[in-house]
This record gives sequence, structure tokens and C-alpha cells, in this order.
Amino acid sequence: MLNIKTQRAYAAILREELVPAMGCTEPSAVAYAAAKAREILNCTPDRVEIQCSANIIKNIKSVIVPNTDGLRGIAAAVIAGIVGGNPSKKLEVLQSVTERDIVEIKRLLGTRFCEASLAEGIEGIHIDVTVHSDARSVEVVIKTTHTGIVLIRENGVTIFDATGPALISNSPQVDSFSARMNANSDREKYGLLNIRDILQFADTVDLEDIEDLLDRQIVMNSAIADEGLMNEYGASVGRILMARGGNDVRVRARARAAAGSDARMGGCSMPVVINSGSGNQGLTVSLPVIEYAKEWGVGHEKLIRALVVSNLVALEQKEFIGKLSAYCGAVSAAVGSGAGITYLKGGNYLDVASTITNVIATVGGILCDGAKSSCAAKIATALDCAILGHEMSMMGKCYGSGEGLVGDTVEDTIHNIGVIGSIGMRPTDIEIIRLMLEPVISSSKLV
Repeated sequence: MLNIKTQRAYAAILREELVPAMGCTEPSAVAYAAAKAREILNCTPDRVEIQCSANIIKNIKSVIVPNTDGLRGIAAAVIAGIVGGNPSKKLEVLQSVTERDIVEIKRLLGTRFCEASLAEGIEGIHIDVTVHSDARSVEVVIKTTHTGIVLIRENGVTIFDATGPALISNSPQVDSFSARMNANSDREKYGLLNIRDILQFADTVDLEDIEDLLDRQIVMNSAIADEGLMNEYGASVGRILMARGGNDVRVRARARAAAGSDARMGGCSMPVVINSGSGNQGLTVSLPVIEYAKEWGVGHEKLIRALVVSNLVALEQKEFIGKLSAYCGAVSAAVGSGAGITYLKGGNYLDVASTITNVIATVGGILCDGAKSSCAAKIATALDCAILGHEMSMMGKCYGSGEGLVGDTVEDTIHNIGVIGSIGMRPTDIEIIRLMLEPVISSSKLV
């Protein structure tokens, strides 16, 4: 029987991670930081400065900022957050942007209102926004997660610090925000993730505790997949796959996830339920499992439990790899999806562990060179291997210990690929970022 601590931890992880987001999460995170700073300043600023890590810039550079009439870049995301953003909506911060706001956003983009620069030597998620109005200023810093505000300064004075108790302030927004952040800052629970317990949790969890989260993931992610298949976005990877063989569940599963990514990367403002801070990963862990459930006539309860498996398996891998890396998150999400499909089919612990091992051994190592239209093709590729890994496992086939990065146990294999993704690929990430950002940095302008 799974102990109470682990049960509560897993339910809390799902509630923390499976949240809605509009568009690519990096522009939304930047807009959220800017909107929060403007809220605390309590007026429209005269100017704004932002510093972002190279990983954040990499994932903003080529995607459309949602709800902005096709605008791209850091400055567009910052200004959209300030002009029309609602920080209470977190990664749906730009949901409230109006047509009139877009006119103002475009006007300010043509001025020196926003100054963006690279935060040198900082990896992962790092966003530092400072808004100014006359002699007043508010600075908001995000780290670790896309909505993880760790520092707020007003006129240079710290009024919130996630590393310790917030200072007494006269701002009700900061006081209530501080209470929420301190309640949600515990990362210890992620260390409890392991495949055997994930499966036991999926088997035994009271659906009342988590069903609303997974139902929302089903509805939102299915809706944007439909949109991506009905209309032209990006490279139309999903539409092309369906045209080539959409009656095969193997194709449909890949095509729907790819189509959702086509739409997201192409500027569609429909929300998705994310996984590990990524909408593309949220689509990848959910839509193939949903499609296989339809194909096999699996009931709703079993589908919900399978989605628990797919989401938590993906999150366990990302706990080793990190939120942003040179290791493409579509792979870890596809591993989760393969595990969920095997569980859906009635697979036991050995079957699920074999699926995970097979997928990691086959496709681990696709490079992340930023968020853009080709993410849809990477999703389709990773899911092709995930489906193969599932089919191999159901026929009793699994790569053995010592074959490449395959360890003695599935946990060893997950750990090994995590080391590669977080440490081994760090120099690769540096070179990817250098090649991507060199032209931008040399022009002394980040857009």
C-alpha cells in the first residue's frame, strides 16, 4: 500500500504542474513577470528593463507571442504583459489583451520603452524585469519555474524573498502573493517520484482528488489539436501526417500531438494544460494516450489513471534533466506517453519499465534549439519511438543493462539520461545558444 506521504505528494505535484497556459510558456512567463511588476507599481511605467537567461531567449526568439496579432520577441512579450496582462492568470496572463491594447503594444514597440539584454552566465529559467515610473521602480525576478517569483524589490528595497520570510510591506498584493509562494515552494516531494510508486498511485488514487486536472487536460489539449488539424499553422506537421495515413491509430496519436504544437508555435491563443512548464510536453503526454483510449474503447476512469502515469513519468525524468536544457522535452514527454499507453493496455510494472527503457534507449538525445514550428516534427518523431517502445514491451522485448545508457533498473536508466541531459549536454546547450543568439547579440538588440 502506498504511504500517505507519497500519495499526497503525487497529488500535489499534479496540481502544481498541470496548469493552463496560452502559447509558448517562455513569452507567457516574461509577460507574467512584467504584469506582476506593473501591478505592484500601480501605474503604467515610463520604461522597463528586462534581463533573461540565454535559455529563455532561445525559446522566445522564434515563436509568436499569444494574443498579439503575430508579434514576436522579448520586448513584445514584456510590453503585452504591461499593457494588457492580468497577472492573476499566471501563464494565461495575456488572455485579457484587447484590440486596443495591441495598438498600444505596437506603438510602444516602436519606441525605446523596453530595453532587453542577456543575463550573462545564468542557465535555465531566469527572468528579471524592472519597471520605472518617475523616481519609483519595481523589480520582479523569476527562477526555477515559469511562474516561480523569487524576488520582488520596490524602490530597491526587498519586499519579497522566496529564500526567506518576506519583509513587512504595505502591499496587499505582495502579502497574499508571499503566503501563496511560501506554501508552494517545497520541491522535496519531487524526489519521491519512482515508477513503481507512480503505478501504484495510478491504481489507487481517489479520482475525486485529481480527476478535474486530467479532465481539463483532455478538453483543452484536444481542442487545440482539433484547431491545428483544421487550420494552417507553422509547417502543418499534424495535417501532413493525417493526410498520409490518419486511419492508423499510430498516425493519429502522433498527428494530434503535432497539430497541437503546430497551433501553439504558430500563435494560436487557445490554452493548453502543460507538463513540466511546457505546453508542447503537455500535448505530448496526453493526446496519444487519449487517442489510444478511443481506439481501444477504454473507459474514462482507466484513461484518467493512464494520464496520471504519463504525466508523472514525464515529470520524474524532468526532475533529473531540468526545466530547460539542450535535451528536447518532447522526448521525456513521449517516454511518459508510451508508459501511459502501456498502462492503458493493461501492462504491469515490468511492461511499463520496459517501455520507458526502450524509448530512452532509442530516441534519447534529440536537441532542443528553441521553441519554433519544428517542435511539432520532433514531437511526432519522439512519439513514433514511444509507440514502438510500447509495442516491443508488449511482446516481451526490452533493451538490456549495459546497452548504451540502459541501467540495471528503469530508475537507473532514467537517472543516466538525466545526467546526460543536465550535465553532459551543458556544453552542447552553450554552443546551440551561441549559434542562435550570436547575430542578435552582435546587433546589440534582443527582440
